[in-house]
Amino acid sequence: MTGIVLHQSLFLAFGMPGIPELLIIMAILLLLFGGAKLPGLMRNLGRSVNEFKTGIKEAPADSAIEDDSDSAD
Repeated sequence: MTGIVLHQSLFLAFGMPGIPELLIIMAILLLLFGGAKLPGLMRNLGRSVNEFKTGIKEAPADSAIEDDSDSAD
């Protein structure tokens, strides 16, 4: 519970990153990984997010199947 309150208070204290902050983050990423690797990294990040969303949508169906199999024993 305290973790949630702490997270919310930090969010309210700092807010969302603006354009200058995002530009600084992008510049650091460019320096760290180079221009050739960034498109592949972003593509893989997008695929990971899509797989995560798919897994979240399928999770309730999987848990219902597990609950049914537990009661059958």
